[in-house]
Amino acid sequence: MKLLEKMFGTYSQRQIKQIMPLVEKIESLDEEMQKLSDDELKGKTVEFRERLSKGETLDDILPEAFAVVREASVRTIGQKHFRVQIIGGIILHQGRIAEMKTGEGKTLTATLPTYLNGLSKEGVHVITVNEYLAKVQSEEMGVIHEFLGLSVGCIMHSLDKTERREAYNCDVTYGTNNEFGFDYLRDNMVIYKEERVQRKLNYCIVDEVDSILVDEARTPLIISGEGEKSTELYKIANFFVMGLTNEDYEVDEKAHSVILTDSGIEKAESFFKLENYADPENMHYQHHVGQGLKAHFLMKREKDYVVKDGEILIVDEFTGRLMEGRRYSDGLHQSIEAKERVKVEKESKTLASITFQNYFRMYKKLSGMTGTAETEEMEFREIYGLDVIVIPTNKPIARIDANDLVYKTERGKYNAIVKDVIESHKKGQPVLVGTVSIEISELISELLKRKGIKHQVLNAKFHEQEAEIVALAGEKGAVTIATNMAGRGTDIKLGEGVKEVGGLKVIGTARHESRRIDNQLRGRSGRQGDEGYSRFYISLEDDLMRIFTSDRFKGMVDKLGLPEDEPIEAGMVTKAIEGAQKKVEGNNFDVRKNVLQYDDVMNKQREIIYSQRGKVLDGENLQDQIQDMVEEVISESVDKHMSGLEETLKDDTHKLLAFLEEIYLPKNEIKLEDAIKLSNEELKEKLIAIAKQKYKELEELLKDEVREAERVILLKVVDTKWMAHIDDMDHLRQGIGLRAYRQQDPVQAYQFEGSDMFDEMISNIKIDTIKYLYHISINAAIERERVAKETGTNAVKDDNVKKQPVKKDKKPGRNDECSCGSGRKYKNCCGRA
Repeated sequence: MKLLEKMFGTYSQRQIKQIMPLVEKIESLDEEMQKLSDDELKGKTVEFRERLSKGETLDDILPEAFAVVREASVRTIGQKHFRVQIIGGIILHQGRIAEMKTGEGKTLTATLPTYLNGLSKEGVHVITVNEYLAKVQSEEMGVIHEFLGLSVGCIMHSLDKTERREAYNCDVTYGTNNEFGFDYLRDNMVIYKEERVQRKLNYCIVDEVDSILVDEARTPLIISGEGEKSTELYKIANFFVMGLTNEDYEVDEKAHSVILTDSGIEKAESFFKLENYADPENMHYQHHVGQGLKAHFLMKREKDYVVKDGEILIVDEFTGRLMEGRRYSDGLHQSIEAKERVKVEKESKTLASITFQNYFRMYKKLSGMTGTAETEEMEFREIYGLDVIVIPTNKPIARIDANDLVYKTERGKYNAIVKDVIESHKKGQPVLVGTVSIEISELISELLKRKGIKHQVLNAKFHEQEAEIVALAGEKGAVTIATNMAGRGTDIKLGEGVKEVGGLKVIGTARHESRRIDNQLRGRSGRQGDEGYSRFYISLEDDLMRIFTSDRFKGMVDKLGLPEDEPIEAGMVTKAIEGAQKKVEGNNFDVRKNVLQYDDVMNKQREIIYSQRGKVLDGENLQDQIQDMVEEVISESVDKHMSGLEETLKDDTHKLLAFLEEIYLPKNEIKLEDAIKLSNEELKEKLIAIAKQKYKELEELLKDEVREAERVILLKVVDTKWMAHIDDMDHLRQGIGLRAYRQQDPVQAYQFEGSDMFDEMISNIKIDTIKYLYHISINAAIERERVAKETGTNAVKDDNVKKQPVKKDKKPGRNDECSCGSGRKYKNCCGRA
């Protein structure tokens, strides 16, 4: 493989070679663009849009459009796109991933395809990893687009629906993956189309694409409502877990699981007064205890989560940022709340959910950029159909990446790090110390304080000061301790005199599970050909080394008998570390793939529901659809109830009529003795004829409002059933893994059973929609009789009486019966909307 690459170049090199004529054409237009006045340059946008309307494509106008953006950039922000940025821009326009090293100007690169695709008026979304960056990019890069006549919006968490809609209707919209994903879900829960905020998903550029499409892909986006289950058992389970000893449980860190031993099970049976802990009837005890064990023995405070203002906030393991508004699922969050003695919130009920994989795959064209994507190229190809093109750097990399130093103990490692920081600080070289957790960042900070070294700490607790801290991290003598959050989307510029002392020194306090995160940290140093230095310090007590390296390797190190302050520096060590990282990356890919396989089943169902929902919202006339539903429900009901056996004919017919009377049939409209005499087909015809007549009466009663009633009722029924279906599918998935013991493929079983459940849901949607629609007619008739009695008039014939406003009842309480006639509690019915 290496020999072929030497002969023909790498895949990326061959792809770049193909687009070089295009790059040269763009650069050749430079002089022509410089001669244009500001108004003439701005006028190019109008010209391009006219050409597109006459049949030219975006590819046809790409060279001129890119040249226009280059010149506009010089005139607005004083920056001109380098050749490598033009290459990156073309790759992004082609719907691919551009891997550009840190400091190569990815943000400016994105303005080229953003402007070009923004000319289509169909919208361009630029996704960033946090709101701060979205705001900064929309302001700094938005100047270029606005100068050229494109509108620019930014989605912030604080925006209301009207402001969001305006932002989405802009030619270019910046925002975070969470905001865009949640808006998509919320748009598919509205009752009126005017409440939607997003347009069709056209073209998307994902900044830090590996973070968003890979690292965050394990956690689906979920919109939740409050559940009804008590939280008391979480507190009781927490009390039980606190009383266990080491002999009562086993921790498997590789599998991220904790199980009770035999002695632990005995204690559980005694504590909860159970005969058999493993009995299926005791699943809720098993669930609560299992999550309690995870909370205590796997989830670490200051690493996995923090406690802030009486609330448990998740820390993103890849960025170190607090994940506001996100909660661990399946009761784990409640177990952590019980452990930390804060208020245990009720378990939530899922109202809508989607994975990032399936959200981003809906875009007509998807592209992304990052400093580190090549290690995950297979995943990008397999999941998203995206290839990765490595863009060369503008200037050769001058950074020195030193070999890892491995210490026997963590104490020896941290002492060596502090010593290295002190030596660099003395000569004025700025140092960035990267940590994998808040806990370690504060430990290093404490050690440096004892040595009198002034420094800044940047972790999830102090993220508000991020921009200011990072801006000063490259100044002479600066010492900055940061969790991984400093490695994303922020630029460290070198201060005066820093190049002369070796540039920015990056010290890694441990290897991360992912090689990409390590490369991101290294990449903070040596931008645009600057001097720089990076080194990782590792100990055999680090989680990665302890869990994933072989016992043979550890035994060899023990035989060397090294003191704790003497490091090992050898190729064997590096290989062992990379092997451990590859194992973890493989495990994580399997987890993400597994999540996607299950969500793909839900995604097909979600597409059907959301597509039908969209048609209803957009005003599609439902009259024919409702009539088809009526006929299908009646026909299926007859087939289902009538067994065809003479001895059960009377009983079957009685049950059928009782069932249909619940839905639409007026009582005693068909006498049992008359119905028995009819064949199944004759019975269907008679029942359908009655349904049509009753519906005609409903249309006469409601006049033009009947179409709106159909629309609103169908949407509310669909939403109610879909939410219950999500819940049912979630429960199915939780237990489906056990099918493997029966030699069944769990994903296949989930697919088959999920499909049956979906068909059942569709059937129930039809039944309930018809039921609620016909109940309007029944309730309206009752109301007319009441009005007639009160007024002493014939309300049926008197138009004035018919039109007079009906006194509205007070809105029911959450636990009262819903006024729609469904017989359900308000909070579980229309009240949800």
